Amino acid sequence: MKKSVKLLASAAVLAGLAVNGYATNGDNLIGVGPASRAMGGTGIAAPQDAISAIFTNPAGLSQLSGSQFNFAGTYFAPKVEATVVQPGGFGGNWKAKSQDAAYAVPAIGLSTPVNDRMTFGIAAYGVSGMGVDYRGKDPSKTNTKVSVMKFVPAVACKRGALSYGLGLDIDYQAADFGAGLSHNYALGARLGAGYEYGAWNFGLTYVTPQNVKHERIYDFDGTGGPSQTFNGFDDLKLENPAQYGVGASYKGLDKWVLSADVKYIDWANADGYKDFDWESQTVFGLGVQNKTTDKLTLRAGWNYGKNPVKKHDAFDIAGGAATTMVQGKAMSKFGYEYFRVIGFPGIVEHHVTLGAGYEFSPRFTLNLGYKKALAKTMSQTDSTGTVSLKSELSEDAYDMGLTFKF
Repeated sequence: MKKSVKLLASAAVLAGLAVNGYATNGDNLIGVGPASRAMGGTGIAAPQDAISAIFTNPAGLSQLSGSQFNFAGTYFAPKVEATVVQPGGFGGNWKAKSQDAAYAVPAIGLSTPVNDRMTFGIAAYGVSGMGVDYRGKDPSKTNTKVSVMKFVPAVACKRGALSYGLGLDIDYQAADFGAGLSHNYALGARLGAGYEYGAWNFGLTYVTPQNVKHERIYDFDGTGGPSQTFNGFDDLKLENPAQYGVGASYKGLDKWVLSADVKYIDWANADGYKDFDWESQTVFGLGVQNKTTDKLTLRAGWNYGKNPVKKHDAFDIAGGAATTMVQGKAMSKFGYEYFRVIGFPGIVEHHVTLGAGYEFSPRFTLNLGYKKALAKTMSQTDSTGTVSLKSELSEDAYDMGLTFKF
């Protein structure tokens, strides 16, 4: 019990270490922890560790044996490139790669049984983020950042073949659209259920929406003037959307685990994302795991979610006079489309994943993973056919995680 308390205290300290991460189902990570991500982000019915159980389905804590502590880190390297054609407009034509460096994204988790039926867990992880840096390349000095850190205590209860789970999401969200950092907090919940049927496991999960208000984040309507002689910056509500998920796993083959998840991310009804016309997204994940030797486990997976950023071909900028309303502020049509396509291109769709775990002892396991988000391009042209906006995004991510059992 003393070890659990010490590890819990460590988790609270490390919760503050998350930094920006460029994510992949819209602006959400496909999964958390190297084992889950190596299996296509799956885990609703077959969690691999405390981190993935709490992230995908807190009821999955009931499937973990004994007590364990997980520490994981992701080296996230996005490649973003923008092309703008604007004859005669401010800045004219330009093409550049985003100058953002790679990001480090931490994750930690702890699970421990309370009694024969109940398991307690706690996790802290970076779960979403997005951003580009075209300063020195783009005359508009486009520089955007959004990152979300979650701290989630959770509990699961098992009764026969059924298990239930509940987690409390404590969110810290930071954003900077070039006017300085704005951050705030939100609370939410994640609910989960699981059912065991022979070699099959099934899971259901729901995450409530969590709304964060960013104050003085950006001058959407341009009232501050070119020199920003007074504070014309506006607020923006940016909501982490509701999520629904279902999963199934099969363990009836010797040394194999097969896993499949389907998630629905409700971007279209989330403040901020709906204002910039994101569509809700159905995400499919497949994963496979093989216990190759007594100590070595190999994993592979695939994850797909259609680009949620809706395409607006033939958008009408009407000589710069056209506007679009963003939470009560009239934003120029060109600025609106520029912000969507160039500033926040959360557009990748297909992800291929690989990983391996090595059990050095019954108490210590090392997990490694790799994820490739295949390149995706999105482009729009205005109604005259002379103005165009294009972004291309691909990603590489390298994961390492340590699991200590006690």
